[in-house]
Amino acid sequence: MSGWPADIERKATALIALCSARGLMVATAESCTGGLIAGALTEIAGSSSVVDRGFVTYSNDAKMQMLGVDPATLAAHGAVSRQTAIEMARGALARSKAQIAVAVTGIAGPGGGSAEKPVGLVHLATARRGGDVSHREMRYGDIGRDAVRLSTVETALDMLKEATED
Repeated sequence: MSGWPADIERKATALIALCSARGLMVATAESCTGGLIAGALTEIAGSSSVVDRGFVTYSNDAKMQMLGVDPATLAAHGAVSRQTAIEMARGALARSKAQIAVAVTGIAGPGGGSAEKPVGLVHLATARRGGDVSHREMRYGDIGRDAVRLSTVETALDMLKEATED
């Protein structure tokens, strides 16, 4: 893989092999990572049998239109919230052939943070067809935009692996 940190390459390779062996397909719903999760997965040979599709939903309109995130959720909790991440993951499943979906929404920085939602805050969710949903709130800190995004990719790959084992 060109340009990816070794840990991300290793995790993506292992996830593709695991999902391929189990006949599982994956969808991604990405905001702050802008498609990096799908990019990391599709760098791996054999990913075409595992990766169904990726949604890059950077704006709130995109989250609503492409993933069916409820406008009331965005109004009440904001784009960077547990509730929005879960709705994004469920929406990616509903709009794909995947059995597992991961969603990420956060504040990569350098700006855009607040006291309640600081730079480095990312909400991640996985959903499995049939109901299981998992959420993780990460506070990576103000470690730089690239580091927040790559850390989010790594956490998302970990969560996808966990979702295959449930």
